[in-house]
Amino acid sequence: MEKIASKDGTPIAYERGGEGTPLVLVHGTSSDHTTTWPFVLPALEERCAVYAVDRRGRGESADSANYSIEREFEDIAAVVDSIGGAVDLLGHSYGALCALEAALLTDKVRGLILYEGDISTPNARILPLEAVERMEALLAEDDRDGVITSLLELAGLSPEEISHLRSQPSWERRLANAHTVPREVRANRDYVFEAPRFEGLASPTLLLVGGESPDHERADAETLARTLPNASITILAGQGHAAILTAPELFVGEVLKFIETL
Repeated sequence: MEKIASKDGTPIAYERGGEGTPLVLVHGTSSDHTTTWPFVLPALEERCAVYAVDRRGRGESADSANYSIEREFEDIAAVVDSIGGAVDLLGHSYGALCALEAALLTDKVRGLILYEGDISTPNARILPLEAVERMEALLAEDDRDGVITSLLELAGLSPEEISHLRSQPSWERRLANAHTVPREVRANRDYVFEAPRFEGLASPTLLLVGGESPDHERADAETLARTLPNASITILAGQGHAAILTAPELFVGEVLKFIETL
């Protein structure tokens, strides 16, 4: 793992592998770089120089005393700027929001890939306050499994998908990251998408949506596609929010196809 200092001085870690066009990977809530990307990393590293980030508060990245979603945006921009030259940026779930906002903080993003970030969705509707408070209560009781399960249910994963994730060795890493979940869900709930801020973001953007995902994921992608000057939507047939794990070949194929067009 290598580290760089974010704008506020917090050390942010990433693992680098492969050769080619730089590609920064930004994982979602409850994850770190080891839990999200293991099934897609080898194929991506055959074509790209991959920088798989641990977002702040987990893995080998440090944390700050007071959490703010804006610091997350700065973290990703700092990683991108540290590479030098044009970089492709891929974010999943909460990581997609971090990636999109980071693209406003640096001029080094060549292409942007966002997989189901619920960025423009009124998140007070899909993330009810009682759900956030329940996660906070579960964390206070040190019920980390309950926190992670509640999050995945909110994300629309089926019982079968959750069972699949629970069977993986990475489940223990998700439990270790559970302390970051309530704060991120609350921050996501409070986030307000302001379309005019992004209308000048010219980086070609691929919006990935699972064909079996809840309707609000497709609606979110459609709003982003209308807002961003150079965006397109690709549906991952038969998949939901976790195609990175459940259909890695399909996911990698769409990512690399997009990168080859840049």
